Amino acid sequence: MSFTEPAGRPGAADYHSPQSRPESWLDQAATIDSEVARYFLVSARCGCFMQAARSLNVRSTLLRKQLAQLEQQLQHSLFSFQGSNLSLTREGQQLQARLITLAHERKLPIIEQPLIRLAIAESILHDILGRDLIALLRRNASLRLEIIALDSELSLRAVSADIVLWLAPGESPTPGPTFTTIEPQHLARIEYLPHIAKRYSRVTARPETPEDLADFMLVQWQHDRQVESFRPWNELVEQRLAGVVQMQSYELMLEMIRCSACIGLLPAYMSRFDRGLTALPGLFAETMQLHAWLAINADSKNVPETKVLTELIQQTFNERHEWFQP
Repeated sequence: MSFTEPAGRPGAADYHSPQSRPESWLDQAATIDSEVARYFLVSARCGCFMQAARSLNVRSTLLRKQLAQLEQQLQHSLFSFQGSNLSLTREGQQLQARLITLAHERKLPIIEQPLIRLAIAESILHDILGRDLIALLRRNASLRLEIIALDSELSLRAVSADIVLWLAPGESPTPGPTFTTIEPQHLARIEYLPHIAKRYSRVTARPETPEDLADFMLVQWQHDRQVESFRPWNELVEQRLAGVVQMQSYELMLEMIRCSACIGLLPAYMSRFDRGLTALPGLFAETMQLHAWLAINADSKNVPETKVLTELIQQTFNERHEWFQP
């Protein structure tokens, strides 16, 4: 199967006259646009148009259109399908070898991608942004991205990044990044409540007061010990002489709550993220909350990749606005 050779049409060998030299069409390789040549070489290397499009950061429809036009220009079929596997035809292999030789001669440019550093609160990365970020990377395999998890105020102050997404205790973005940013944007107010796995808690036996928690094991993420607005929860955990687990890993804390009948402090939206968890409201008189803030490094604000990631973050929070309702 090829782009240009429908069923019943003469084969590639019929495209040139008997008088022409068998390899004369290869002379056109030097005139192929460098971008189209790169499309062909990456597709040949990947053996998959979808993966090639991801690597090139272009739409697969555009990639296939350009390659179809290349086949028409050369009047030869370059790709064929054997079952579900994409491979090069004999002419495609010849063109690949010629373009590789030309690439060494004329140094076809490799487009370097800027390194984008995203510093983000670990819980936001795991609960809110992770899935959409993975979807972005599936569409763009050429992106150069460094993700820095923020697990403390100290790490926030020490970090240098292009984009920062952090949690602050009040309605102002302090404490925030120490480098120069454009004006921070408030994304959401996030309430926090104790949570338990539904399968380990009957409705009639769920705790309603802090004293009722005495019969349950409590689990605490170490980062939360530094959060002043979590004082009611932290004091309860500190008073415990037994039945408490403290850990550095956010994901492991979630697993403890899901699988070990533990109760832990989580964002109130968690039951939307994981329907196996349920919140326990009313245990504390004081509201425990944090605010999500987004800031862009002033030196990176005009970088296209920074804009793409910023728009992704904003869109994700907008789509999940119901998660943050009281």
